[in-house]
Amino acid sequence: MGDSVQIMITMAIYMVVVIGIGVMFAKKANKSSEAYFLGGRTLGPWVTAMSAEASDMSGWLLMGLPGVAYWCGIADAAWTAIGLAAGTYINWLITSKRLRRYSEKAGNAITLPEFFSNRFHEKNKIVMTISALFILIFFTVYAASCLVTCGKLFSTLFGLNYVPMMIVGAIFVLVYTIIGGFLAESISDFMQAIVMIVALVIIVITGTAAAGGMEAVIENAKSIPGFFEFFGIATPVTVDGVQQVLNNVPQFGDAGSYSFLNIVSALAWGLGYFGMPQVLLRFMAIRTEHELKSSRRIATVWVVISLTVAVFIGVMGRTLYPDALTTASSAENIFILLSTKLLPPLLAGLVMAGILAATISSSDSYLLIAASAFSKNIYQGLLHRKATDKQVLWISRITLLAITVIAIIIALDENSVIFTIVSFAWAGFGATFGPLMLLSLFWKRINRAGAVAGMIGGGGMVFIWKLLIRPLGGAWDIYELLPAFLFSVLCIVVVSLLTAPPSEKIQKEFDDVRAGI
Repeated sequence: MGDSVQIMITMAIYMVVVIGIGVMFAKKANKSSEAYFLGGRTLGPWVTAMSAEASDMSGWLLMGLPGVAYWCGIADAAWTAIGLAAGTYINWLITSKRLRRYSEKAGNAITLPEFFSNRFHEKNKIVMTISALFILIFFTVYAASCLVTCGKLFSTLFGLNYVPMMIVGAIFVLVYTIIGGFLAESISDFMQAIVMIVALVIIVITGTAAAGGMEAVIENAKSIPGFFEFFGIATPVTVDGVQQVLNNVPQFGDAGSYSFLNIVSALAWGLGYFGMPQVLLRFMAIRTEHELKSSRRIATVWVVISLTVAVFIGVMGRTLYPDALTTASSAENIFILLSTKLLPPLLAGLVMAGILAATISSSDSYLLIAASAFSKNIYQGLLHRKATDKQVLWISRITLLAITVIAIIIALDENSVIFTIVSFAWAGFGATFGPLMLLSLFWKRINRAGAVAGMIGGGGMVFIWKLLIRPLGGAWDIYELLPAFLFSVLCIVVVSLLTAPPSEKIQKEFDDVRAGI
C-alpha cells in the first residue's frame, strides 16, 4: 500500500470520528438556539480551556507560525508567540469570570452582539447590528484562512490541484458545523487540541533527532545572519519572491534589525484576545465561573508548549531541508514536509490529522459564530423579532452556506500566506471588540454612544492603517492592531464622557455584577 494511501486512510478515519461527534450531539444541539449556539452553558473546565485554544490557534499554529520561523528566523515568530501567550493568560485572568457572570445577568445573552446589546439595554439594536456585521466581515476572512490551510495540506500531500482540495475541505467543515452546533464543536475541539499538541511534540522529537540533536539545530540557525536573534532578522535573497539557491545553499543577505518598534508590534498580537468571539464564547459557556481558574491554568500551559514547539519546528526545518521551500507561502508547508519525510505513513497521517484538526476546530467556530451573528442578532433581533427558534436555526444554516461560498472565493489564490490573512482578521476582532469588552466589564461610565464609536473607530482604523498608513513604512510600519486598539479606547472614553451617562438601572446592574450578586 502506497504511503499516500496510508496517510489518506488515517486522515479519513479521523474525519469519520469528527463527523460521529457531530451526529452524537445533533439532537441535543437542535433543541434550541441556546443549545445550538452556546451548548446550554454546560462546558466543563477541560473542554472550555482546550476548545477555546484549539479554535483560536487553527492551522496557523501548525503552518503559519513555523513558516515564519523557517523563512526569516525566530524574532518575528517568537515575539508574536510571547505576545499571544501573555494575552491568553491575562484574558483568562481578568475577563473570563466577569464575562461569564455579566452575560447571564444581561438577559442570558448567548452571542457576543447580544451581550453588548443587553449590556446597554438598547431597544433599537444599533450596537447589536454593528457588532454582528463586523463579526460577519472578519470571520469570513478568518474562515478563508482555514480553507487555504485545507487546500495547501491536501494538494501538498497528494499532489492534487489546490482549488478542488480547498473546496472539499470547505464542504466537510460546512457539513460538520451544520450537524452538531456549538456543543459538538467544543467536544471535538477538545479532542483536536490533544491531537494538535501530540503532533507538534512528535515532530519536534523526531526532527531534532534526525538533525543530529538540539546543538546541531542551534548551530545551523546561528550560521544564518540574523536567523537566531531576538533583535535581528534574517533576510532571504529573493528574485520575484523566490529565494535564490546556490550549490544547494539558500542565499541570505545581511541580518536586518528587529527594532523596539517591531517588538511592540509583535507583542500587540496579545491584545487581540480581548476581542476574540471564539474564545469569549467559551467564557460564557462554562458551567460555573468557579471552574474558570482551572481552565486558565490548562489553557496557559497548552498555549506555551504549543507556541514554543511551533517556532522551534520552523528553525529545525531550516536545518533538515534548507532549500526545499523557497517562497514565504511555500515555507508554511514545512510541518507537512517534516511529517511526510520523517514519519511512517500511518503516523504521518495522524500528524496530518493534527493540521486538519486545527483547521476544523477553528473554521467551525468561525462559521458558527458568524451564522449566529446574522440569524440570531440581525434576522431575529432586527428584521423579524417574532421569529421562532426553528426559523432562527434554518436561517443560520443558510447563512453558513453563504459565508462558506464567500470564504471559498477569498481562498482561491493558492499563493495566499496564512499568517498574513490571519493577522488582518485578528486585528479586526481585537480592535473592534477588545476595548469595548474590557470597558464594558470594568468601566461603569461607558455608554451606548461610546460603544458604537469604539466599534466603528477600531474596526475602521484596522482597514485605514493596513491599507493606507502602514505601507508608508518606517515608524508607520506597525501591526494595525495596536494603533486601532488604542484609537478604539480613545473613541469609547471621549464619546462616553461627552454624552449622557448610562441610566441608573444599567449602573445598578454593573454594580451587582461587580459585587457578584
